[in-house]
Amino acid sequence: MPMREQVRTMDLEAEFHTDEGCFITELSNIPEDADASIARARVPPGATTRWHRLNGTIERYVILSGSGRVEVGELPARDVAPNDVVLIPAGCRQRITCTGAQDLVFLAICTPRFRPEAYEDIDPAPA
Repeated sequence: MPMREQVRTMDLEAEFHTDEGCFITELSNIPEDADASIARARVPPGATTRWHRLNGTIERYVILSGSGRVEVGELPARDVAPNDVVLIPAGCRQRITCTGAQDLVFLAICTPRFRPEAYEDIDPAPA
């Protein structure tokens, strides 16, 4: 079925906790728009997501609010704040920590769209 024009409204009541260690609200992740997905991610103060990678999927974090520290691939850990964009190639290891007193909130934009089978937990610590 081809994608049709529409306006999607964020439903914060649809937020769910992931095994990765953050909260996700899907904004757009539908088969009719297989080229991309957009999710709102929220990491509580002091929390760090698990080391993971997305196989076959490029991801971008657009930081909206809060402060954090991101670790991507072989780059040194880097502090991030609103208006920063983190580019994460397919298959690249990643994790992010909320370093502030308020939630770290960002958009996760994936191409092609996020599919659960692309997610691979590579954290050496037990879940």
